[in-house]
Amino acid sequence: MMFHNDVLRRIRYALAINDTAAISIFKLMDYEMDIDYLHSIMKKEDEEGYLPCRDKILAMFLDGLIIKNRGKQEGQAPKELGPKERLSNNEILRKIRIAMSYKDEDMIAVLYMADFRLSKGELSALFRKPDHRNYKAAGDQVVRNLLQGMVIKYRQNTKPRTSNQNAFASKSKGGGTAKSGSSETQKAGPKTLNLKNSGAKKQIVKKKSNTYRVDNKPTDSLRSKG
Repeated sequence: MMFHNDVLRRIRYALAINDTAAISIFKLMDYEMDIDYLHSIMKKEDEEGYLPCRDKILAMFLDGLIIKNRGKQEGQAPKELGPKERLSNNEILRKIRIAMSYKDEDMIAVLYMADFRLSKGELSALFRKPDHRNYKAAGDQVVRNLLQGMVIKYRQNTKPRTSNQNAFASKSKGGGTAKSGSSETQKAGPKTLNLKNSGAKKQIVKKKSNTYRVDNKPTDSLRSKG
């Protein structure tokens, strides 16, 4: 199974969650996170001071993120993991999906950003109950690529327009049209993805995403990629 430290570190980087914001997310679960412990579980395995992130800690962080993004549901308090309970990759995917309000198409699109293709049927199997005949255990690759896709979506896909793109946008507003097949048309046009085993061809238009925002700027520890 993928190290929980990696999951915590990558999702914090993808969503630009600094130490102050991370601690506030844990507080939503009535957990007082110690800053030194937080720094230790953010380290990589070969770094001095590294401590493994326990299943319970990662589960509380993801549940707190759900509350932060979607609010606390009355009478539906998240179940805290017991000392011997484990957080599966499937549960990690499910919690991220809820926290980010992702639909099937959203998850497929985010995975595609990391060059990872998954059909709607394959995705559905990951969210079945373990005793369901169509249930499929999620491998580390799915979690890793979802997090990588989120990094691209929220941190790398917000580049400013080039002068050529600005000129094309102005021309379009003025009623001008670009010739079919020109480089301008190719830059401005939507990217069509043909997803295998997912029915008809779907058109996914890359556009500037709404970056997950927090009140404080990321710390230096989050400025280097996962």
